[in-house]
Amino acid sequence: EVDFWIIPIIQGFVQIEELVVNYSESSDDDKSSPETPQESTCVDDIHPTFLVALISRRSRHRAGMRYKRRGVDKNGNVANYVETEQLIHVHNHTLSFIQTRGSVPVFWSQVGYRYNPRPRLDKSENETVSCFRAHFEEQLKNYKKQVIINLVDQTGREKIIGDAYLKQVLLYNNSNLTYVSFDFHEHW
Repeated sequence: EVDFWIIPIIQGFVQIEELVVNYSESSDDDKSSPETPQESTCVDDIHPTFLVALISRRSRHRAGMRYKRRGVDKNGNVANYVETEQLIHVHNHTLSFIQTRGSVPVFWSQVGYRYNPRPRLDKSENETVSCFRAHFEEQLKNYKKQVIINLVDQTGREKIIGDAYLKQVLLYNNSNLTYVSFDFHEHW
């Protein structure tokens, strides 16, 4: 009987926009000229609009400040986990793309208050296995398949975390996980 007094809330973001995609054969210079008539042709004159929604929600488990909350806990919850869904509605069809992000699911931390403190592993490989497994079993239950994109610096101070992550993926050995290491420092 207290439901009347309870207000459900999320920490997240929601934005919904209606978009029209126009194109024409003229060059960008022609479009900017005041003498050029601005007649645009729509991609589809019957349904020229797309409805786009972006919804993000942050987990209540292991939320915290960057550098202060890292890794995984004993229940498989990773720090600063966020699920983002992009929805596009067009021609009576709705398309969905879901992306999740969170801290690397091994026991690690960064100690100190200076900018970008050196990461360290807090538990052994064997102590991490069950928590890593719990994290990805939940992910696979919710999303069926996952592509893991590891953005950890593969050569610098974060290498120890990236190596531990890859080792856990190899130990887990699940065909529904695809692991990709992308060192964006190389492509900067």
